[in-house]
Amino acid sequence: MRKKIRKTLKYSIFSIILIVIVALIFPTWTPKIKGENSISMLEQVEINGTGHEVMIRGVDRTNPILIFVHGGPGCSEIPYVRKYQKELEQHFTVVHYDQRGSGKSYHFFEDYSNLTTDVLVDDLLALRDYVSKELGQEKVILIGHSFGTYIGMKAAAKAPTQFHAYIGIGQMANTLQSELESLEYTYEQAKQAGNTEDVKKLELIRSSIEQGKELTPRILLQKYGGAARLINENRDYISGFLFNPEYNGLDMIRFYTGMFSSQDILLREAFDQNLPDIVDHLEIPTYFVTGKYDYMTTANAARDYFDVLDAPIKDFIVFNESAHYPQFEEKEKFVKWLNELF
Repeated sequence: MRKKIRKTLKYSIFSIILIVIVALIFPTWTPKIKGENSISMLEQVEINGTGHEVMIRGVDRTNPILIFVHGGPGCSEIPYVRKYQKELEQHFTVVHYDQRGSGKSYHFFEDYSNLTTDVLVDDLLALRDYVSKELGQEKVILIGHSFGTYIGMKAAAKAPTQFHAYIGIGQMANTLQSELESLEYTYEQAKQAGNTEDVKKLELIRSSIEQGKELTPRILLQKYGGAARLINENRDYISGFLFNPEYNGLDMIRFYTGMFSSQDILLREAFDQNLPDIVDHLEIPTYFVTGKYDYMTTANAARDYFDVLDAPIKDFIVFNESAHYPQFEEKEKFVKWLNELF
């Protein structure tokens, strides 16, 4: 009997180890899209000397190109973004990529100590050339989200002829102003909820936030609706990691390793070099899209930046039901707006 139990235990341990190994290394892909002229590609592309993971999807590769620049820093949206872009793929060719040192573009033995937003800007511009050549067209609309707007704005300013228009979703502006507004929002929400523990946490770190030494805790912004209202972004990531074919277990390790190694460096740059001081004009049509309840990159700070930014055409669009993810929280409205614009 004991021999049988030991044998069963041995096979169970072996099976668990095998499942873990398979989960870590199983091949990744993005599902096919029906249509003679469709495109659905997920692959590593050599850009400026290092591999970048690039996902391109659309029912017709001749449709206008949207390049999305993810935020974080280091928070690729490839693991879950298909959930929100099926309709978008009907009208546009949608490009997502993992930035250098992020997600599937993180390589364990590569040195990222000199990572800056200027490096990421150059990577983005090289990606733009690759995508344009791959798809055989020049109409490329640049869309930054959250920290991706810092990179996107600098890229649009550096090479305006490369883009048809710029769209900033959850647009970064004066980082300290935004964080102070985030702090006050979260503090008031915690007080109204009678959560004395959260109030005390915020009081303890208030001075550090006011000095630009740290961010308002994102876990509390999520808790009080300043990050998302109509989606659960944490659940989307977990579901994407576990069930979507674009990432495997090893990629998930890359994701978190890259995020933790790059965030402090890049966020420090955003504190030290406020975007309105770097880019005060763009030469292409410029659109800021914000959720009314966005306290990750606050709508008020974005509006102040918009008011002083010079551009040939500019517009400030508010999504009244959303927080930091209007392109996902109100995806039908977002697609309708893009279709009418382009």
